[in-house]
Amino acid sequence: MLFSFKNQMPVVRELCLIAGGIGSGLKSKFIRMINSGKHRGRDSFGVWTDEGTLKSYSFSEVSGIPDGSIGLLQCRLAMVGSPEHTQPFINELALVHNGEIYNHVPVRNYLRRQGVGFESDVDSEVILRLIEHLFERGLSPPDAVRRIMLMLDGDYAVAFSDRERIYLFRDPVGIRPLYYSPGGFFASEKKVLWSIGEEAFPVKPGHLVELSAEGIKVHRIFNLNELNGRTFGFRRAEEALIKSLEHSTRVRSGKKVGVLFSGGLDSSLLAFLASKYSSVVLYTAGAEGSQDLEWARRTSEELGLKLREFVFDIDDVEEAVGKVIYAIEDPNAMNLAIGIPLYFATKLASEDGIKVLLSGQGADELFGGYYKYLKSPHLMEEDILNLGERNLARDDKIAMLNSVEGRFPFLSLNLIRIAMRIPPDYKIHLGIRKYILRKAAIRLGLPEEVALREKKACQYGTNSQKLLEKIAKRHGMRLSSYARRVFEEVFKQN
Repeated sequence: MLFSFKNQMPVVRELCLIAGGIGSGLKSKFIRMINSGKHRGRDSFGVWTDEGTLKSYSFSEVSGIPDGSIGLLQCRLAMVGSPEHTQPFINELALVHNGEIYNHVPVRNYLRRQGVGFESDVDSEVILRLIEHLFERGLSPPDAVRRIMLMLDGDYAVAFSDRERIYLFRDPVGIRPLYYSPGGFFASEKKVLWSIGEEAFPVKPGHLVELSAEGIKVHRIFNLNELNGRTFGFRRAEEALIKSLEHSTRVRSGKKVGVLFSGGLDSSLLAFLASKYSSVVLYTAGAEGSQDLEWARRTSEELGLKLREFVFDIDDVEEAVGKVIYAIEDPNAMNLAIGIPLYFATKLASEDGIKVLLSGQGADELFGGYYKYLKSPHLMEEDILNLGERNLARDDKIAMLNSVEGRFPFLSLNLIRIAMRIPPDYKIHLGIRKYILRKAAIRLGLPEEVALREKKACQYGTNSQKLLEKIAKRHGMRLSSYARRVFEEVFKQN
């Protein structure tokens, strides 16, 4: 079952680098991994190995980490919660966690009723105690992790060790990135593994990866297709969608929250809902005259919400290309074009001291937003299954480069369950894409003009694609070749 709640205390967040591995002489490798990944967590670091533990607020002490043959590490970006609880958490098991557990309080209370004690207010400890509790009940690691995926409402990547093996898993959607190597190492980003000469493969959502001296084992334990069930009638589907989206947005919003804003349906609906619970600031980026920038300005006025905008030109984009490529670890030109406005928007939010930005990612895949779904609606389910590495890893890495956390209300497990039980005809009706979501938005009170507005894809709506093509042409290249060349230059020493 998925634990839910009504009166939740603020979520204790752990945004960070997690990494580690198995092998001889870990110390030198761990130092390189920390130095290549500390942009994800500059506040403190912690290392556990089978030869000792070191936690420090000063990265100048990294040379003092213990050597060993198995270990976990974290570089922490402190968001909320007790600052002294730098990971790894160590008990019978050792654990590191990147992400947020939105229902950690009811899970904590459940475990307390089972006689489990706690030492901190950090949501990461809830995962550790839950794993230990399920192991004590006799569950195997795959069975325990499957149970955890069904119990937790959150965005997470987790590694834990029993001192002989390391186990890796992510939330079922794959919101937080996690990679492993055939050599027995893992990290939140590919570049951290590349820094020690290791290949990087994604831990697939719904899978448990087991690292040991004997090699790698991969267990498939959960698939989002399992959430399919009896379909809803239109009215029930609309009501369930409204209730779930309101809940998901509320628990992902704090006292003050930013929204990645384009003026389209998805971001406008999130901004409208979040403004009921939080002080909301909208963040947008685009070239002057671009559709997204114009709509963001118009819609922010209609909603009565503050808009912060970064208006970029061709020189801004050219300067940012290397930084975005470094973040996304990918020469794909489309990801670069999408990443450019995201980089500028998250950078602006970071400069304003905003640490959390809500994003509408997932709405198109769940509710039929893309043109291709008109002819091939079956692609919606395929795309949601592949969303983690295709889109979410990119967005996480760019936001974390600017020390900002992206949150995705449309991607709560419960909302996905509801969306997968809504018939395709309710999602695309008489050629209108995201039909039921638009109807729900109007019912919630979003202005009809905003709810019915169609928009271009980000790379076209912000004109980032056009500017990148001009930059590539300056260099006598096509955009795909230019992106590849920058990628090779950025990572030539890795």
